[in-house]
Amino acid sequence: MELALQTAVNGAILSVFYAVMAIGFTLIFGVMGVINFAHGELYMVGAYVVWLTYAQGVLPFPLAVIAGAGIVIAIGVAMQRALFRPMRERPLMALMMSIGMIFILQVFVATTWLVGAMKHVPPPMKGSLVLFGVSAPWQRLIVMPVAAALLGGLWLFLRRAKGGRALRAVAQDPEVASLQGINIDRTGFIAMAIAAGLAGMAGGLMAPIMRVDPYMGHVPVITALIITIVGGLGSIEGAMVASLIYGFMIAFITTYVDGTMATIVGVLLMFIVLAVRPRGILGRA
Repeated sequence: MELALQTAVNGAILSVFYAVMAIGFTLIFGVMGVINFAHGELYMVGAYVVWLTYAQGVLPFPLAVIAGAGIVIAIGVAMQRALFRPMRERPLMALMMSIGMIFILQVFVATTWLVGAMKHVPPPMKGSLVLFGVSAPWQRLIVMPVAAALLGGLWLFLRRAKGGRALRAVAQDPEVASLQGINIDRTGFIAMAIAAGLAGMAGGLMAPIMRVDPYMGHVPVITALIITIVGGLGSIEGAMVASLIYGFMIAFITTYVDGTMATIVGVLLMFIVLAVRPRGILGRA
């Protein structure tokens, strides 16, 4: 029973982390029609900024995470302006450019701070919370409320704010949205800023937990792609549901079988959803 509870806690932590990454990935695709494979590298940059600032004693952890998100937002907005906006009518070229950004960011980080040398980021809160026999490190518990607050704030923005409603309109039908006077370029700018900020925050929060190296973005971006497909391309609600399913599934299979089998089952889930419901759980036809 204790093992099941421990696994459930781990699954909840994984789910909110996956949701933060996948929703940013989904938002870019829904609004801009671009599959941004460099999303994982934005996550990596956020982690490196925390290492450069917090681990070196320059800033306290919360400010380091915010600084990381700010720098990643600047990079994301530059990508949107220079790469994605000119290629709005050529999504395949935009995808190729995002792959090029993977190598640019990886090579820059690897040559500047040495490839293969894992960076250690000490957790701001040491120790664990033990309750009913279940143990959870404080650093992992920090991730849950912060991620929940980010997702809740995004939900309110999309539902209540004028800019959020514009994002949803463009994601549903960009041509009709444009005819209603919505600026597509400005909406893409906002979507990229939000998505990049989420990736930077995720990287900063996970830096004390995960291995910080130039290639740490590979697994999160693949996971975000799987969740986006399972939830439905462009569907933020679908990404939320798929993140919960995927996070708990990975946690339980990893605990009771092994990590390799968990990865295989995750990919099989994507194939099954594509075969049975190609548009995803909550995606549009």
